[in-house]
Amino acid sequence: MPRFNHARIERSTSLLFILTLMVISIGGLVEIVPLFKVESTVKPVEGVRPYTPLEQMGRNIYTREGCYTCHSQMIRPFRDEVERYGHYSIAAESMYDHPFLWGSKRTGPDLARVGLKYSNEWQVAHLVDPRSVVPVSIMPSYAALLDRDLDVSEVSEHLRALRAVGVPYSQEMIARAEADLTAQANGTDPEEMQRRYPGAKVGDYDGQPDRITEMDALVAYLQVLGTMVDFTDVRLESGIGAGIAGSKVEGGQ
Repeated sequence: MPRFNHARIERSTSLLFILTLMVISIGGLVEIVPLFKVESTVKPVEGVRPYTPLEQMGRNIYTREGCYTCHSQMIRPFRDEVERYGHYSIAAESMYDHPFLWGSKRTGPDLARVGLKYSNEWQVAHLVDPRSVVPVSIMPSYAALLDRDLDVSEVSEHLRALRAVGVPYSQEMIARAEADLTAQANGTDPEEMQRRYPGAKVGDYDGQPDRITEMDALVAYLQVLGTMVDFTDVRLESGIGAGIAGSKVEGGQ
């Protein structure tokens, strides 16, 4: 076998740079080129839908208040995480998220499966006075959300912007955004809203049925997290990137 003069390479900045660039380029091509032959790196999963207008406005508030800096939304495929939080996250669950809120820092628990784990009343109590339900919590109070009426004037425009980046909101969804938001928040005539957003829960979220507040929206968003995919009896073909680990996700928690 030929003997390489490594000393020459290590002493020549130009030669080392050129060879390093060649190795990185080859490795990059091996990783990237196969993706051009794949229609989508994420295969849709039954049950995953775009957020309702109320849930999306709640997500905006969640992002605005920086909740993602202390709570991740990604369960890793490790035994301790699965046993604590539930089935590990799959990419299809976040396919309509802009921006992604996976996170890596957990000052508080992961929230990927927090939806319906607690009642609306518990969520409101926790946001108003965290230590009233979790004595060791260091989370600040978000009681002000109860006093802020939700600004719905631009909800249609927000859904239109999300449609531009790939979220499949229809013209009907955009046109009826404000009406759907109201129907979900007060539970009045929700049938049409639920036809557009299957499985969407309705009702008063913040205990104030005579108004729609930012607390309504935030709790609606928290209550939908992790509820769209039924992992109890399902086998998912993930495709490239759809599962965090392995090519298939077995049902069961």
